[in-house]
Amino acid sequence: MKIYYYVHTGHRIGLDRFRRACTIIRSLGDMDITLLSSDYRIAQVARDFGVEKSVGVDVVRNIPQIALNGDKLIFDSAEANPIMLEDMRQYFSTFIRVSDDKDDKKGGNEFLISPYLEGEGICNAYAIDDSFFETCEKTIKLSYFFGDDDYEKDLQKNLSFLDGLNPDLQLGFYYFLDYEDELKKKFPNHHEFEDYEEMIKKSEILISASPQAVLESLACGSKPIYIQREDYTTEFRDLFKDLNIPIIDNYDNSELSVIIKTINNINYLKPKQKCNKISKFIKESLNL
Repeated sequence: MKIYYYVHTGHRIGLDRFRRACTIIRSLGDMDITLLSSDYRIAQVARDFGVEKSVGVDVVRNIPQIALNGDKLIFDSAEANPIMLEDMRQYFSTFIRVSDDKDDKKGGNEFLISPYLEGEGICNAYAIDDSFFETCEKTIKLSYFFGDDDYEKDLQKNLSFLDGLNPDLQLGFYYFLDYEDELKKKFPNHHEFEDYEEMIKKSEILISASPQAVLESLACGSKPIYIQREDYTTEFRDLFKDLNIPIIDNYDNSELSVIIKTINNINYLKPKQKCNKISKFIKESLNL
């Protein structure tokens, strides 16, 4: 009987779930667990994120080609419909699902990890690596991380959003090579994909459309501003409102400028370290 962790990633949805999955897997210590990713490219470099075993499976329906009936699965994806979810609950001896939907409900024969829900068989938590709670000197005044994916080149289409601000640019994982070169010319400083964690920790103010980056920035004492992309889930909005994180829609430059000028007046709430809570919940659910 083996333990798997499936995560939905890709050049049209980014790496937020992947970064979260790696955080959770690292928190589980030396547990023998295999990450299943819907993208082969990120599966090949998962070891750089502290994940020893990783396999690309292309689509969610390919999970049974790797995992056997009776194995155990942690599932972080919004791909599955209710019928598919029920099939997985029956197929795996333990099924743990990660959800960001405040209107979600825990199904029978599953355990749930959620920042909104509480109750039996539910872990009320969100995953931020403990390293982001360490004190770090802020040497970058303002940085911009659109996300790890930008297939439609929306960052470039909306550069007027940043007029007059001159932030550092954090490059993403799925950016095209020629696109990266174009973007580098438009920003005073840039940071490569491998420098992501250092950039998050050292940025005094982070502007980002990545929910995971926003949570990590808040954890390390920075002042994040969340951009709601039209092609991204809105499920984090309520959580960010609870944490007093400003949210911007429609790439509104005037609103962004006002927020930055008055950012010291915003009472950001410090998130809690909950990785130990998540790892304990998972181990107990897996009967380990």
